[in-house]
Amino acid sequence: MKTLRKIFNRVNPNMGVIVIALIAAAIVSLLLGVGLGPVAVAPGTVARIMLGELPLIGNAVEHHWTQLDQNIVLGLRLPRVCLGLVVGASLAVTGVTMQALVRNHLADPFILGVSSGAAATATLGMLFGVFAFLGEYSLSISAFIGSAVTIVFVYMISRVRGRINITQLLLSGVALSMIMDGFTRVITLSAPNALGLHNATFWMSGSLAGAKWGYLTLPLVVLLGCMAVLMINYRGLNLLLLGEESAGALGVNVRRLQKVLVLVASLMAGTTIAVSGSIGFVGLMAPHFTRLLVGGDHRKVLPISALLGGIFVVWVDVAARMILAPEELPVGILTAIIGGPLFIFLLKRRGKDR
Repeated sequence: MKTLRKIFNRVNPNMGVIVIALIAAAIVSLLLGVGLGPVAVAPGTVARIMLGELPLIGNAVEHHWTQLDQNIVLGLRLPRVCLGLVVGASLAVTGVTMQALVRNHLADPFILGVSSGAAATATLGMLFGVFAFLGEYSLSISAFIGSAVTIVFVYMISRVRGRINITQLLLSGVALSMIMDGFTRVITLSAPNALGLHNATFWMSGSLAGAKWGYLTLPLVVLLGCMAVLMINYRGLNLLLLGEESAGALGVNVRRLQKVLVLVASLMAGTTIAVSGSIGFVGLMAPHFTRLLVGGDHRKVLPISALLGGIFVVWVDVAARMILAPEELPVGILTAIIGGPLFIFLLKRRGKDR
């Protein structure tokens, strides 16, 4: 017990041990998450199938699995679990970014209305085929377009005398979110068929069911790039929590940093929603639990939040496809069921701390 307290000491945590433990947990989650489902595949078989695809050692692995197992692992579940890791990490990092930007630990990745904008254009494409000319990835591209347009409007409205006004940023995000939700309701009420309406509702609830290898590239590149930018600016994120005036007095270019954070948060949220729909509460829970483990230094919070968020989404997705197997629940529903009580707990705790 004393060893655990020493490792998870918020003042001076043992980051090496924590990072290694979470990476190991992510690898275990990958192997188990790929194997679990209506048709189970043993973890050892999953590992051999994955090793068999590696260029240097693949030929040395004995093939003791069936073609069905290989199709399930490589074609269906591995891209889904990998996408879950990326989506969870992106949502968690976006949550950290938004909480630093608005200086409130109860902020989440969708506070600027990006999910509502994505839902409006995605449903328009799914129900009426407006973006069918974009081809195979029309759903993802249309969702990203909606989120991008929304964040551009939010950014334009929130600018006051060349700088971002945080109050107007939040209020404009709420207002545009309500407007886009209204458009989405009009679109769904005008749905030409019940199947299209069901598919649109399922997507808006958040799901990894349609995961493909092609969906991984852009979110992963965006996540790595944005993580690099945030880690470079971790000191500014720490100081920004003290207030704009204090951060500016300590040498932070507040205007530039705020623009960077809005861009980073919007880009990660937009690409994530484009491939998975709206999965809520991950960006709220992961940063909060991370701060309980390692404190508030963003140099530590960012990587730990990413790992926790990825692991959490993988296991929620496993539960989503196991609870009603062979049917499955949208991931966003389960994260809401789990995250809702936690959100209430955070509100109550915050009220007691005042």
